[in-house]
Amino acid sequence: MPTTPFHSLDDYIALARTEGLTLSPDGTRVVLTVATPTKDATGYERSLWQVPAHGDGAPRRLTRSAKGEAGAAFLPGGDLLFVSARPDTEAADGEEAGQLWLLPAEGGEARPVTRLPGGVSGIAAVAGAAERLVLAAGLLPSADTLEDEARLRAERTKRKVSAILHDTYPVRHWDHDLGPDEPHLLSLDLDGLVDTLAAVVDEEAAEADAANAAADADRPQPYPASLPRPRDLTPRPGRTGESAGAALTPDGATLIASLLVPTGLDGRYRLVSIDVATGAHTLLRDEPGVDSTGPAISHDGRTLAYVRSVKSTPAGPTEQELWISGVDGSSPRRIAAEWDRWPSSIQFDHDDRALIVTADSDGRGPVFRIGLDGGAVTQVTGDDFTYTDVHVDRGTGDLVALRSSWVAPAHPVRIARDGTVTVLATPAAAPEVPGTITEVETTAADGARVRGWLLLPEGASAEKPASLLLWIHGGPLNSWNAWSWRWNPNLAVARGYAVLLPDPALSTGYGLDFIARGWNSWGEAPFTDLMSITDAVEARPDIDETRTAAMGGSFGGYMANWVAGHTDRFRAIVTHASLWALDQFAGTTDHAGYWQSIFTPEAMLENSPHLSVAEIRTPLLVIHGDRDYRVPIGESLRLWAELMEHHGNDDGTTVHRFLYFPDENHWVLKPQHAVVWYETVFAFLAEHLRGEAPTRPAGLG
Repeated sequence: MPTTPFHSLDDYIALARTEGLTLSPDGTRVVLTVATPTKDATGYERSLWQVPAHGDGAPRRLTRSAKGEAGAAFLPGGDLLFVSARPDTEAADGEEAGQLWLLPAEGGEARPVTRLPGGVSGIAAVAGAAERLVLAAGLLPSADTLEDEARLRAERTKRKVSAILHDTYPVRHWDHDLGPDEPHLLSLDLDGLVDTLAAVVDEEAAEADAANAAADADRPQPYPASLPRPRDLTPRPGRTGESAGAALTPDGATLIASLLVPTGLDGRYRLVSIDVATGAHTLLRDEPGVDSTGPAISHDGRTLAYVRSVKSTPAGPTEQELWISGVDGSSPRRIAAEWDRWPSSIQFDHDDRALIVTADSDGRGPVFRIGLDGGAVTQVTGDDFTYTDVHVDRGTGDLVALRSSWVAPAHPVRIARDGTVTVLATPAAAPEVPGTITEVETTAADGARVRGWLLLPEGASAEKPASLLLWIHGGPLNSWNAWSWRWNPNLAVARGYAVLLPDPALSTGYGLDFIARGWNSWGEAPFTDLMSITDAVEARPDIDETRTAAMGGSFGGYMANWVAGHTDRFRAIVTHASLWALDQFAGTTDHAGYWQSIFTPEAMLENSPHLSVAEIRTPLLVIHGDRDYRVPIGESLRLWAELMEHHGNDDGTTVHRFLYFPDENHWVLKPQHAVVWYETVFAFLAEHLRGEAPTRPAGLG
């Protein structure tokens, strides 16, 4: 019996995971963010590792702290920035907010460069030729200064106040409450930053200061004079401080930011130029019903690139257009107008004559080069991988990136100008995966090509056909084209299942018309596509068409519910974080405005799975986390109640199951909860596909 890390859930969660990549300005060093389990395997800690950028050498660990590090970025001089909640010896006891730290290029210990009471959310932009950056951070709306911010936060903590007063929408996002602070962009100058010895403390004066502070709790405490003082570029932002991308000119003088303009339940993103020295805002692009996002600035500081998207309506999806203009917004024009892919990242090539773009495409995520002169779009990579975290080597024009597929987790690579890929060193070695992967496709009833990936367990054959799991992706504007640690089919393959990962209507990477086939009609075309490709795969001799199951999360959970109410061909169905009653969901999800923009009221009702509850004949495993704000727990609570109402036994029992996580969100991220998730799913599948006795994972008591 073959053994891989996927044959044991404990071995699986113990695997190191590469989560981020950045390239040094001189193109010689790559820094990776690597996550590993904590000693008790109940969480993950992150560290930064350095590897050579040309394919030789070995990894070297740069950071080591209990709190971990993330969000790495380089300054032009080679110093490395990162965000960490590691202890700051000069901060007050008990302060655990993540701050910005700097690790000198010449070596030595990292030092903190911020001490914001609410911490740093992340690095929004770094100048290419100046020691200046822009931070994202939350500040309380009543605070006029950083000192006032510290006082107000201390008061909330002292009084144990967690309440939040809202006057804008939304109030939640994915898995966290919004507020009480508001999102700001803060500039920070690190030019001339030097280490100094701590001043000699006058004990009597210190005691007097402490006594005065205790007597006057309202007195603001000064921001540390030893640290560069952040400058607020978005004062009094409300929700308009939310950013959909930001970029600094090379000299650090101008920030181009995509900032939110709230409009009722929805909003649009506009491009704003901010003078970093004065804080003055100049509007570059603002169109009603249009988002302008993802700004990128050329290396010479003259040209701006961004993505322009007309808001979708129930009539259909819209294109995501690539535009360029002068950095002042002048002479805007669209490029690659005939290209039918949606860009997921954009940046300028080393010579500023083209854009380097990533996008979903035909079940992969290639890198593209798009000339600014109107030339053809060139696909740089032609393998079966999806590329992220792409960085341009200014000296050679080569690229450095992370890439992954369903048989290889994210790992660093170098991409030559001709597309040749060189794998770089990594501390997170790729694990051996079970089975094989092959591409499958079929033709849907309307003539559309529907394709996907099929993972087969070792030994699957006509003599020993494998049970089949139809695994439906979330989104729905998504594609099964990249490795996922959360949704990993290799764990099922290791247990003898074949796993079908199809891209039905609404999937990205196949052009706008393919998305439009399922628009305002989630149930019909995606369901037909899923059944068509399942038919094609079940016709294979190495698949047992009598032992099949369907599963999915989020939109995949919605489709699993729809499948349950419209066919009894599957022996079991797993529905995670699923939409059940769309009329209810539309008002309780964290962003209700979006649902009003993509569905007509009639289609929302027609495509609601709850209307077919009486038709369900297949055992369901319902799974949900109570901190899921995108698909609130009310969806599964109602699903469970209606399953019991229509299909429960007289004695109160049922063939269905409900796995509930009180403290998990949309994804179920805690390692031991992930173990319970998979153990419960595999026990449910074994019961209904293999006739094994029902079992309860040990962690469930």
